Amino acid sequence: SRPRLAVAAFNPHAGEEGIFGHEEKKVILPAVREAKRRGIQAHGPLPADSLFYQAARGDYDAVVCMYHDQGLIPLKLLHFFGGVALTLGLPIIRTSVDHGTAYDIAGKGQADGSSMREAILLAAKLARWKKEGGKA
Repeated sequence: SRPRLAVAAFNPHAGEEGIFGHEEKKVILPAVREAKRRGIQAHGPLPADSLFYQAARGDYDAVVCMYHDQGLIPLKLLHFFGGVALTLGLPIIRTSVDHGTAYDIAGKGQADGSSMREAILLAAKLARWKKEGGKA
């Protein structure tokens, strides 16, 4: 089907008509318009402070974030041990755990392998999809 994508703004309050920055008007909005022109259900740029609540209640199927912590804060709040990082735009499928190296607990039997398991399962699912004719 056609997923509903929410695109987060870069600046607070989606730039507040340029008061906080112009990235929304100059970069993000043209990209959202181009996505719509290509048939993608993209919405935004939307203020990140309320966007994730809307996504969690089901208004959107996925959220595109502008930087690392903008996306990781809500993800870790909801799925701390099961989050997966997916790198797009590469010629290969690349997934990884969604946390740091945690050297402080290495070798102590304290680590939770959920994120690693989920990263491997997602990579396998994407590989099957690609093999069956999906385009990456």
